[in-house]
Amino acid sequence: MTASGATLRIYRPARTAMQSGRANTKRWLMEYDPSEQQEADPLMGWAGSGDTNRQLKLWFATSEEAAAFAEKKGLRFRVEAPHERTVKVKTYADNFAFTRIR
Repeated sequence: MTASGATLRIYRPARTAMQSGRANTKRWLMEYDPSEQQEADPLMGWAGSGDTNRQLKLWFATSEEAAAFAEKKGLRFRVEAPHERTVKVKTYADNFAFTRIR
C-alpha cells in the first residue's frame, strides 16, 4: 500500500489567501510527505513527478481519528499542531484615538 519509508503528515490546513471565511479549517487532513521532487515537463512546462502517493488526501474530523487510522494500517505518521488564530478586539472609535500609532 505504501512505499517503505513513506511518512504521513496529519495537520489542520490554514485558510487560503483567497478566503475571507474559515472553511475547511476545522477538519484535519492526512497526506503523504513527498518522496520525489517535482520537475518541469520539457514539452509543456507543467510540474509533475512519479510520486502517486502525493495525490492521496484523507479528511478527518479530529487528529485522534486520523492517528487511529494510520496506526490501524501500520503507517508512520506525525501530527502537526495548528497555529491558533489571535483575535485583536478593537472598535471603530480606535481608528480615531489620540494614542493611535500613525
